[in-house]
Amino acid sequence: MQPNIVLIVADNLGWGELGCYGGGALRGAPTPHIDRVAQQGLLLHNFNVESDCVPTRSALMCGRHPIRTGCLQSVPPGLPQGLKRSEITLPELLSAQGYATAHYGKWHLGDIEGRYPSDRGFDEWYGIPRTTDESQFTSSIGYDPSVADLPYIMEGRKGEPSRTVKLYDLESRRTIDEELVERSVAFMQRHRAAGTPFFLYLPMVHLHFPTLPHPDFAGKSGVGDFADSMMEMDYRVGQICAALEQMGIEEETLLIFCSDNGPEFRAPYRGTAGPWRGTYHTAMEGSLRVPFIMRWPGKVAAGRSSNEIVHVTDLYSTLAEVGGAAVPTDRPVDGINQLSFFLGESDKSAREGFLFYIKNELRAVKWRDWKLHFYWEPEVNEGKGKLESPYLFNTLADPKEETDVLVFNTWVMGPMLKMVRAFNESVQKHPNTPPGQLDD
Repeated sequence: MQPNIVLIVADNLGWGELGCYGGGALRGAPTPHIDRVAQQGLLLHNFNVESDCVPTRSALMCGRHPIRTGCLQSVPPGLPQGLKRSEITLPELLSAQGYATAHYGKWHLGDIEGRYPSDRGFDEWYGIPRTTDESQFTSSIGYDPSVADLPYIMEGRKGEPSRTVKLYDLESRRTIDEELVERSVAFMQRHRAAGTPFFLYLPMVHLHFPTLPHPDFAGKSGVGDFADSMMEMDYRVGQICAALEQMGIEEETLLIFCSDNGPEFRAPYRGTAGPWRGTYHTAMEGSLRVPFIMRWPGKVAAGRSSNEIVHVTDLYSTLAEVGGAAVPTDRPVDGINQLSFFLGESDKSAREGFLFYIKNELRAVKWRDWKLHFYWEPEVNEGKGKLESPYLFNTLADPKEETDVLVFNTWVMGPMLKMVRAFNESVQKHPNTPPGQLDD
């Protein structure tokens, strides 16, 4: 029997925010529902993503590094952006295997007809096509809707044009996650009743700035909007888990909770990456590593944790395998099938490392317990530019990436640069898509 798949992605949630990662109550916001899921399954300490919202979502949807797909950064409305239709998405693979598919939340991979979620494999969607920043537009000084498009919450169904539902402003920012979860639960109930396996993709809006809680959670933590929003986010995940339990399909459902990138770097919403240094928009471990929890009762052992390297592209290949689909063979797919590792059949990840780009620049390479930086930017906009001699860190001995040890460990350059060479050779055979390229 094909399992249901529920993939919940938080926005700008740092490694150190949740209780199960050393945060929670210590951040003024207990996270009992997410912590419970972690106790029931697998928690990864070394799950890695791309540099920010757009590239991670691209990597997740098609299993390829964003340097290949051209989805390198957030782009304002009205400009070409998003995945080309030639990219084969995860929901397209699962739909072909009989899955009902839904997207409720933040898309950020195309805001024109042909590139909305319902055009890219999802049967239905509701949410925002771009970023939560835009909820501030109508409250901003001098905002002029004649030159900058009004932001909207939208919805759509496969085979039909997507349509605007309502203005996305600071008021609807506070209530959108509640709406997303209500629709998610209804979708699961509908397909549970029909006996159809489903893939629910729930890319939540929390904790992206402006980090504003639902009115029911405003003031609940006693320490401000950020902690209030953390408590709401945890509650929303709990609602999904409760719905699965009430339907009696927990054992039939693979549930994943993770984040799209490291913590926010802007005050007053700056988050924490725990022991790791940096925020998103950098190549530091605090940018790369984010929370990842997987629960699949009877399949994934409860109470397990691991520091093995896993990359967000791996979810594409792994979830395709779970759903009985084959990944494309006509293009490079960077994701590696990690199902044996997730199921505990192997203690080791199927991956030893990966390349980390920010936009078009190869910023770093990660391999085993080593990290090689070609650029140095420990804080956003505080970089030294390209380094004449790269910096090398051992992430076990030096989690803050403070002491360059390249001169003592030059042997590490060999396997790392072989990874770079192999990637560049694949690009020669299959050229990258330039950012903003339209469909043929």
